[in-house]
Amino acid sequence: MAKAFASQGDMEEKQVSFTEVGDGLWAFTAEGDPNTGVIIGDDSVMIVEAQATPRLARKVIEKVREVTDKPITHLAMTHYHAVRVLGASAYGADTIIMGEKARAMVVERGQEDWDSEFARFPRLFQGHEEIPGLTWPTTTFNDRMTVYLGNRRVDLMHLGRAHTAGDIVVHVPDQNVMFTGDIVEYKSACYCGDGHFGDWPETLEAIRAFDLDAIAPGRGDALVGREMVNAALDSTADFVRSTYRPAAKVALSGGTLKEAWDAVRAECDPKFSDYAIYEHCLPFNVARAYDEARDIDTPRVWTAERDAELWNALQG
Repeated sequence: MAKAFASQGDMEEKQVSFTEVGDGLWAFTAEGDPNTGVIIGDDSVMIVEAQATPRLARKVIEKVREVTDKPITHLAMTHYHAVRVLGASAYGADTIIMGEKARAMVVERGQEDWDSEFARFPRLFQGHEEIPGLTWPTTTFNDRMTVYLGNRRVDLMHLGRAHTAGDIVVHVPDQNVMFTGDIVEYKSACYCGDGHFGDWPETLEAIRAFDLDAIAPGRGDALVGREMVNAALDSTADFVRSTYRPAAKVALSGGTLKEAWDAVRAECDPKFSDYAIYEHCLPFNVARAYDEARDIDTPRVWTAERDAELWNALQG
C-alpha cells in the first residue's frame, strides 16, 4: 500500500510573520505556506494573493488592520491556483485583477485545480464551506497595466512564463519592491506541475533586471536587500534547472517516468530536501519535466484522480 500523499499529513498550524518590505508595503508569510502581499496607497489598499479560503484571508486582514484602516479596494492575483485565489470574497474588493491568460486558465481548469488542491492540502482548506465558488476577475490585461492608489503607482506585468503560463508580477516603483507570486521562492520548493521549465530562468532574469530592493516571494520569508533578492533568484533558478535536466535526460533517452523520478531525486535531494513542501511538489515536478522534454508545451490538467494515480505509481 502506498504511503499517504505528502501534504495530507501536514496539519500543524504555521507561525505567521508580517514583514515590512518597503514604506507601506508588507509581506504576510507563514513558514512556507502561500504568501500574501499588502500595498498601502494614499487612500486605499491593494492585496496581492487572496489565500485559499476566506478563513485564511481573515488572518491577513487582521494584520492589515494593525497597520492601516484604509479600505481594501483592489485584489491582484498573480496566477490562477486555488490556494491563491479562493479566499477572495473575504476582502470585499471592488476590483479583482488577473492576467488575461490566468483568467483563461480558470475557465479551462479552475474547477479541476480546486478539486485537486483540496485533496492535496486539507489544512489549507479548513473552512472551505465558506468559499462561494471560483474566483473571477473584474479586470484583466495582457502584458502590462498600471493602477494608481492615489498617487502611489502600482505596475502589474507579465514578464514571461514560469510557474504557470499566466504569471504576473506586481511592482511598486517608488520603493522598487516586487511581489512575484510563485515565480520566486525562498527555501521552499517550486511547484512546477503547471510550469514551463524552458522559460522560467529567463523570466527570473527579467525580474533581476529591475535590481530590486526587496521581493515578497510566493512562499518563504520576505527578501529584503539586494543580496537576499539575488540569492533567492539564484536558488530558484537552480531548483528549476536541477529538476528539469535529469528528468529530460531520462525522457529523451526513452526512459520511464519512474526512472526520471529516481534521477531527479538523486540530483535534488542533497540540495533541496529540507525545503518547505519539497516532497509534495516532487511528483508533479517530475511529471511535468518529463512531459516538457517530450515537447508537450501545455501542461496537462491535474485532477484529483490523476494526482492519486501519479503519487501511487512513483512510490514503488
